[in-house]
Amino acid sequence: MDRMIYTALNALSNQRDQRITQAQNLANMNVPGFRRDLPNEGRTYFATAMETATVRAFQTELGPAGFSSASGPLQQTGAELDLAIVDEGYFFSMPDGDGDVALTRRGDLRRNVEGTLVNGAGDAILDQTMTPIQLEQYRDLTITDIGEIWIVPANAQPGAEPVLAGVIATVVPEEGTVLRKGPDGQIRDPDGEVPFPNQLAKVNQGSLEGSNINTVEELINSIDMQRNFELNIRFVSNAQKLDESSARLLRSPDS
Repeated sequence: MDRMIYTALNALSNQRDQRITQAQNLANMNVPGFRRDLPNEGRTYFATAMETATVRAFQTELGPAGFSSASGPLQQTGAELDLAIVDEGYFFSMPDGDGDVALTRRGDLRRNVEGTLVNGAGDAILDQTMTPIQLEQYRDLTITDIGEIWIVPANAQPGAEPVLAGVIATVVPEEGTVLRKGPDGQIRDPDGEVPFPNQLAKVNQGSLEGSNINTVEELINSIDMQRNFELNIRFVSNAQKLDESSARLLRSPDS
């Protein structure tokens, strides 16, 4: 009976991790550029005792879970500081303005009170030298498809030519590059580093990329997980009933 219970409890433990991942996805489905977290399927191992495999199987994870790199839908907003990367590529950001450099697809940018260009999460957007971009007051702003920021300063004379205020660093990682989400939810390589900017990403001004989460798919998966949860709970309950029945059969007639 204990084998049945261990099997069911192990399945319930795996479903708990999947539910956490799913809750994270659904909570961020409206965050621009969010990358869908993937469940860590892992593999099955058999427990051993006295150097001999037993019948108890356990599901274990194979390293950290990944995320989906598929592009999200593009929405035209017309806002001059709304940016989206078309197809592959990432911006560089500095979480909280002073954290470790990370990669991001989030392009809902704004100029904060200190003049720093930040995204909707408050992370500073970096230039090619990995320095937060500072923008002076302007009356017109244009961002090219390679990330160049051209502005007409607010104090410029009428008819003045735009000046280059900075270049938003972007990168299209080389084929085979492995990227992970760290404990802070930011994208880096497994060593916590980021690739060097190569300005190969195509930047589209006036549009935002939505998250790549399919809400319908997530809800269907939620229904399936709920059914599996109920099935495993029933499995444990049946194991208990079988164990009680076996105990009654072994009871002496006088007891």
